[in-house]
Amino acid sequence: MSARFAEGARVRVKALYPPGHCRTPYYTRGRCGTVLHVVDHQPDPEELAYGRHGLPKLPVYRVRFALSELWPGDPDPGQGAVVVDLFEPWLEPVEETR
Repeated sequence: MSARFAEGARVRVKALYPPGHCRTPYYTRGRCGTVLHVVDHQPDPEELAYGRHGLPKLPVYRVRFALSELWPGDPDPGQGAVVVDLFEPWLEPVEETR
């Protein structure tokens, strides 16, 4: 499977709350970040958790989130960032407005 998002792409983590096994951090859901690069292609961990084969392998992206994006109510978010590895099915493109 080829990667859908290129380096530098703005993405949003889907705001899904499925029952069962989920490998996407709760605090990233619905938040926007920037793709740093594709880390690897790995079997789908949400399928593997239920004893299935997890194929086809999915792209895994390293995504950078500004602290202010993840915790908008923080009175002093600083200039830091959080970097999270996320599977492609959890990401959607951000429509840039100009």
